[in-house]
This record gives sequence, structure tokens and C-alpha cells, in this order.
Amino acid sequence: MKRKVPAVLAGPSLVLCLFGAGCSGKSDPRAEAPPPLKLERVEDRNLFQVEHPERFQLAQAAEHIATPRLNVTGMVTPDILRAVPVISIATGRVVEIDARLGDTVQKGQVLLKVQSADISGAFSDYRKAVADEQLAHTQLDRAKLLYDKGAISLNDLQVAQDTEDKAKVDVETAAEHLRVLGNPTLDRPTGIVEIRAPISGVITDQQVTNAAGVAGLGSPNPFTISDLSYVWVLCDVYENDLVNVRLGEQAEIRLNAYPDQVLSGTISNIGPILDPNIRTAKVRIEMRNPGLMRPGMFVTATFHGREKERRAAVPATAILHLHDRDWVYVPAKTNQFRRTEVVGGDMLPNKMQEIVSGIVPGQQVVANALEFQNTVEQ
Repeated sequence: MKRKVPAVLAGPSLVLCLFGAGCSGKSDPRAEAPPPLKLERVEDRNLFQVEHPERFQLAQAAEHIATPRLNVTGMVTPDILRAVPVISIATGRVVEIDARLGDTVQKGQVLLKVQSADISGAFSDYRKAVADEQLAHTQLDRAKLLYDKGAISLNDLQVAQDTEDKAKVDVETAAEHLRVLGNPTLDRPTGIVEIRAPISGVITDQQVTNAAGVAGLGSPNPFTISDLSYVWVLCDVYENDLVNVRLGEQAEIRLNAYPDQVLSGTISNIGPILDPNIRTAKVRIEMRNPGLMRPGMFVTATFHGREKERRAAVPATAILHLHDRDWVYVPAKTNQFRRTEVVGGDMLPNKMQEIVSGIVPGQQVVANALEFQNTVEQ
């Protein structure tokens, strides 16, 4: 006898079976894929449509032949060969300072005074040497008299002469020692040494203060004097631009403090080693200081290339300065103008301006860019 399953139990079982089949079956990949992206056309902000383009006068870019120029920044520094340290051979304590950092001094001017015990010792040696020389001279005179009378031999006379010669050397050495220490007078000793300027110039470094100790040659130099009649300009030039820099050629120098003054210097050195971090080489320009250049000033150096370049020139009014960039308006399609970025160059005669890049000679541009810009913005 077959057993029948109640219909009430068969219903839930069928539902579970359907759910199980739905879970274990394969899904449709097209149903689970994300919806396709909708691309919207972005409006060209540099393209302008006008109704009456004839209102705007056009100008044709002229041809301008120019040499490539490289502008780099630099800094004024003293000429190392013209920087002289002020030294004190005598050791002691500073009792007076007569010059300060930044002062202009003359050769022989007193810069500071040092109280030193070295002078006392040197003067004592000098006085002893003078006394020994006087005794040796007296003994030599006596020896000559005795030799003439046959009382002593020739050898004794030569010994006396040699003693007197050595005594003179000792006197000269002791006197020179006093002068080197800073005491030019030999008749009376003094404990104060005057340190004087070895050259005329500007004090560019000071390492001494009042009542400070001076340790002689082993200590830092009290002052450094620089002759600023000639200075150096040190520039950083990228390795890709070194082709425009050549030894012995002239470079234009413009001081940031005096932008209207154009100076000239000679390229005297191109660094043989590049900075590994910024990939630049140090370029040294030597030049005469007209009196305006001070160490630490920033400058702009311009190097001129040899090869000629063909560039465009447009009226200065055709260039629009917007967002720290230069733009011109170039005719595009019918009734349309495109705003094109350019790199402006030097001002030229007849109110023209050079265009380094962006357009080429022969292209047409709107002659008055500011008027066009104001019209399209209304």
C-alpha cells in the first residue's frame, strides 16, 4: 500500500525547493553589471562664438629674428680674492674697538686695541739683545787693539768679530718681533697693541666684541675686510640650459632693487660639478661694482645664445594678461575665436611685443584682446 504525502506539507517543501534552486542556479552577468557611463560633452572654455566678428580688427603676426636668451636668478657675493682677514699675532684682551661690521675703512686705520703681555716679553728680549750687541762691539774694539800690538792671535780677533756680528742679528730679530706684534716704537714699551686695516674696503665679517680674548693666529679672525670695487654674481643654471652659457662671454645683470639699471659682467667660471638635488651648476660672473651692488642682493642674469631664432611679433594690445598668463585670440571657425596661451617676450619698437612661443609668424590675432574679452563677458 502506497503512503500519500499530505498536500499541506508538500506546499512549503515546494517553496523551499524553488528558493534553493534559485540560490544555487547561475546568475545573469548582464543583470549584475553596473550601468554604462554616460559621457557628457564638456564645453570648451577657450572657444568663443560672436555674432559680428567684423567688429574686431585682426592683426597679422610679423616675423622677428632674435637670439635665444636664458634668464636665471643669482646673488651678489664678495670677490674671495679681494677678501682679506684681519689678524692679531699678539694674544691678550680687547680693550677698544674702533670699527664695526659694515663700516668702510681705509688701509692703516686702527680697528681695535689689544692689551697683550707678549709685548713686555718681546721688549725685554730686544733690550737684552741691544746690551749684548754693545758688549760685543766693545770687546771687538779691544780685540783689534790687542791684535795690532801682537797680544792676541788672529783667531781671537775673528772670534770677537763673529760674536759682534751675531749680536747685531739678535738685535734686528728682536726689533722685527716687536714690529710684528704691533709695537712700531722701540724706545719705550707699551702693553697696548693696535690692530690696523691691511687694505681699504668694507668690513664684511666681525668675530670680536669688547673685553673679548684674542688668542692670536689660532683664534677666529677679528675682522674680514672685502674690497667691493669688484664683486661676483653666482647663478644656478640647469644642466639643460648650460648650452647657452660660455666662458668669457658677457652677461646682462639686473638688480632686483634697481630693475631699470642694466649692468654687464664676464662669465669667468662654470662649475664642473652639478648639484645632485636640483641638477644645476654654479656659474660665476665677475664684474665691476658701480656702487649699487651689495653682497646678498638678488639679481637676474641674462645669457644670450649664438644661434638666431624665428619668432612672432604682435601689437602689445593683442596680448591679454589673465591669471598670470599671456593669451591671444586667434580666429577659428566661422564666427569663432580661440583663446591661445602664449609666452611673451621683450617689448619691440612701434608698440610691438615679441612672442617666444604659442603662435608663429603669419597667424592672425585680434588686435585688441582686452576689448574682445570685455565684449564676450557681457
